[in-house]
Amino acid sequence: MTAVVKEYVIDPEDQARAELYDFLGLLLARPADDDLLRQVAGLQGNDTPLGDALGVLARIAAVTSPEAAEREFNALFIGLGRGELLPYASHYLTGFLNEKPLANLRSDMARRGIKRAEGKHEPEDNIASLMEMMAGMITGRFGAVTSVAGQKEFFTAHIEPWAIHFFTDLEATGSSVFYGAVGALGRRFMEIEAEAFGMLAN
Repeated sequence: MTAVVKEYVIDPEDQARAELYDFLGLLLARPADDDLLRQVAGLQGNDTPLGDALGVLARIAAVTSPEAAEREFNALFIGLGRGELLPYASHYLTGFLNEKPLANLRSDMARRGIKRAEGKHEPEDNIASLMEMMAGMITGRFGAVTSVAGQKEFFTAHIEPWAIHFFTDLEATGSSVFYGAVGALGRRFMEIEAEAFGMLAN
């Protein structure tokens, strides 16, 4: 996604949320290279469910080679013709690509001033892009900080209906170790976000 750089004072909790959204987006956009694997291996979790998932991912990253990560990524998301999982909202919600969920997302992106980055040809309703969009709205990357109510609206419309299902599938896949741990982290985070947004008054 294209970004507009502005300076904002972000609440530390919201900054942490944005960083985790960005982190998941980075992990799911392309195979993890050596630099990213080393960075992930250096992370530390804590005794919360989310922290535990992060700690497991860090330990797996420490023993995962870039070649292994690329094999897993290709088997999951590319494959021969198609991968094991199709990480798109349209597919999860309708069974087909480029359907109404994508059209709805594009309309919402236009309303919010979010544009697809130059050179990207993948449909915008892929999970990596949606994670990046959420991070950008929290931090004002797309021109203005989005209110919590606005974040909830976007999350409820475009992420909550399918992301937990996707991350659960990723966690349970039989062809992945590293990305299975990414799935566990994503599932736990999406559950926390859904619960937190659910507590907000409409």
